[in-house]
Amino acid sequence: MEIEISDAEFNLFQRLIYDASGIFLTPVKKELLKSRLIKRVREHSLHSFKEYYHYVTERDPSGEELISVLDCISTNLTEFFREIAHFEFLSDHLIPSLIESKKKKHDKKIRVWSAGCSTGEEPFTLAMVLSESIPSLFDWDVKILATDISTRVLRKSMLGIYPKERLKGIPPHLLNTYFERENSSSKENYQVKQILRNMISFRRLNLMDDIFPFKGKFDFVFCRNVMIYFDKKTQGELVSKYYNHLAPQGYLFIGHSESLAGTDNKFKYVQPTIYQK
Repeated sequence: MEIEISDAEFNLFQRLIYDASGIFLTPVKKELLKSRLIKRVREHSLHSFKEYYHYVTERDPSGEELISVLDCISTNLTEFFREIAHFEFLSDHLIPSLIESKKKKHDKKIRVWSAGCSTGEEPFTLAMVLSESIPSLFDWDVKILATDISTRVLRKSMLGIYPKERLKGIPPHLLNTYFERENSSSKENYQVKQILRNMISFRRLNLMDDIFPFKGKFDFVFCRNVMIYFDKKTQGELVSKYYNHLAPQGYLFIGHSESLAGTDNKFKYVQPTIYQK
């Protein structure tokens, strides 16, 4: 028998997901929510979404099932070199000026944050751009933090294995330099080489956490096509957190369909979707 989701049940999950992650599901997402969670309902041999809600909120003190809910509703559309203008700005402007200023201060550390890293294409693209743009790379201490709320996509990211069709956006010389054919599968898969994987730390992080566990500041932050799922209040709170965790003159990159307009922030506008502290 088909399990339906009532408006009241949808409202319960809408509030739960918003409180836990900041993601606001409008009523038109009711069927989407049903299709994403129905497998979890059946796996626990439950008969309604209300039963599943009580299972998540009352019968699972570990919180693991709530993480599964957030995994299910997270949208993970991404690709290598997505929104290419950002990476051109990095290689043509930001990285050369950053290298110059850090040399003067005898500071050889570069710290980058990919917030909402999904299946890893963005942080691996950042690692390629940094590797290609920094002269004498091995003289520098370069680290990229890549975070996501979804444990499912983080597991994929850590492996760094992609089917050939997912690599279309990568220029051939970079593909040859930073990827190798993966032999443990009959499919034509490629794995990111260790040199890039060593630059990146993948961690689960909820952007709605009050405090982020970071000791140092970031030179630039990529948070692209993440804030579109948040309301203006949540966007403003998140933008303030990014500001606080950026180094002086640090940069924030957001998605092409996003804007800081309507949020109370201290950032200086540089060009569309790029802001500076």
